[in-house]
Amino acid sequence: MPHAPRVLAAAALAALAAAGAALASTPDAWAAFRVDVRERCLAAGRAQGMSSPQVVVHPFGTQSYGVAVLIEGGDKRICVYDKRAKQVELTPQP
Repeated sequence: MPHAPRVLAAAALAALAAAGAALASTPDAWAAFRVDVRERCLAAGRAQGMSSPQVVVHPFGTQSYGVAVLIEGGDKRICVYDKRAKQVELTPQP
C-alpha cells in the first residue's frame, strides 16, 4: 500500500485545516454567533407557540450549522441554524 502514507498525510492536513478554521474565530465572534443562534431560535420557538423557553446553544455547532435546544416544561425542540443563510429550522412539537 504505497499510497497509504500520502492518504493519511492528506487526511491529517484536512483535519488540521478544519480545526484551524474553528480556531481562527475570535472569542467575540463566537459570542456573537451564540447570541444570533439564541435570538433566532427563540423567535422560531415563539412563532410555534412556545412562550418563554430555555434556550441551550452549543458553543460552536458544526462546520455548517449552529445547534440549540429549546425547553419549556415537557416540550423540547431542536433548532438548527444554517451558518451561511443565517436561517433556522425548528423541530415541530411531537
